[in-house]
Amino acid sequence: MERMESNRMIVLVPLTLQGHISPMMQLGKVLKLKGFSITVFQGQFNQVSPSSQHFPGFQFVTIPESLPESEIETLGPIEFLFKLNKTSEASFKDSIAQLLLQQGNDIACIIYDEFMYFCGAAVEEFKLPSVIFSTTSATHKVCYSVLSKLNAKKFLVDMEDPELQNKVVENLHPLRYKDLPTWGFEHLERMLELCREVVNKRTASAVIINTVSCLENLSLSRLQQDLGVPVYPSGPLHITASLAGPSLMEEDKSCIEWLNNQKPRSVIYISLGSLARMETKEMLEMAWGLSNSNQPFLWVIRPGSILGSDGIESLPEEISKMMSERGYIVKWAPQIEVLGHPAVGGFWSHCGWNSILESIVEGVPMICRPFSGEQKVNAIYIESVWRIGILLQGEVERGGVERAVKRLIMDDEGAGMREKAIGLKEKLKASVRSGGASYNALDELVNYLETERKNAQLRSNS
Repeated sequence: MERMESNRMIVLVPLTLQGHISPMMQLGKVLKLKGFSITVFQGQFNQVSPSSQHFPGFQFVTIPESLPESEIETLGPIEFLFKLNKTSEASFKDSIAQLLLQQGNDIACIIYDEFMYFCGAAVEEFKLPSVIFSTTSATHKVCYSVLSKLNAKKFLVDMEDPELQNKVVENLHPLRYKDLPTWGFEHLERMLELCREVVNKRTASAVIINTVSCLENLSLSRLQQDLGVPVYPSGPLHITASLAGPSLMEEDKSCIEWLNNQKPRSVIYISLGSLARMETKEMLEMAWGLSNSNQPFLWVIRPGSILGSDGIESLPEEISKMMSERGYIVKWAPQIEVLGHPAVGGFWSHCGWNSILESIVEGVPMICRPFSGEQKVNAIYIESVWRIGILLQGEVERGGVERAVKRLIMDDEGAGMREKAIGLKEKLKASVRSGGASYNALDELVNYLETERKNAQLRSNS
């Protein structure tokens, strides 16, 4: 019996970027609360500190030969992921072999980020149960499934026909073929190759997605059909875990004090995620538009996020003065706390999936300025499906910025979006309570992991 109880280790393998680490660590905390022990494999860079007070009892293992985040800029995101998987496979196998020796084969399951598909080789070699974790939306994962079946040359020819460009993807209304997240046609062949790698389940026997069935019911149904394995929509994980997730950058909490002095629902909060970069011209147009709207704003401007600039310190004095009079600038913010503050009336977002879930959970409508990939898909759903935001397309100019802010914060249209966002907030919070869809999915996942654990032990004993 003691032996059975010890075999409850879950190995987590996150992609070591901010938007992927947070939900994986939240999942780890949830599973820890369910009685599993957690071992996290992470790269040499962007590490979660083993001393973090949020993850007591977690074991951390470093995968050697991992790539630094700076390689994304050098290689581009697609080639970065290919190289990461190529360089990590052998060292991960060695690390798992060592862990199995140390722990007496007591690994219940390996849960790995869908972009860390190199884990499949170790899973197969050591005959371990495995589950894939998707930190993006179910709709985005379905898009990858669609793209994985396309021929690059034929698709490029098809996209020259406006009628085919605007054709709606089956069961993905209102997404058209031209909306699929291709990262630009110049890298299409490699992008489709990446989609095929990510969609390939290998030996994984289930998929966990940080989403909620009430947001993506049709996409989840199609995904279940495409994958042919159980799909567990267990989000929003930051609520279930009661955890914002580890921040790779230091949060400036002075902005909360500033928010305390603002009127209710008057502030537009601007954060474009941990990777997006803007041209100086776009940033200046945003600044003028925000100032002209006469609404207070809290703006996250990361070092390096403005091309050709060191940040707010190197901007023209006129702009810095104008921004400081109307707004408050930080290098990084405690986002969930900010979105939950009564002074925040809207969120200008790059539309990363974590940000969307965090915004909906707080009932905050959005201005969408996506940069690439899944962000564009998410933005379309925010504006056209859930109707809780405004999508800004084309070149950013101050007049459009001013109008968007006023529409969201001051007009009846924005009030309607806020009402819808609050309605979704209640649905998401209900989903994680006892009897809710996400609560039940998580229970089913735990039962599934227990079954996998027992089956693995029977195999090892036979």
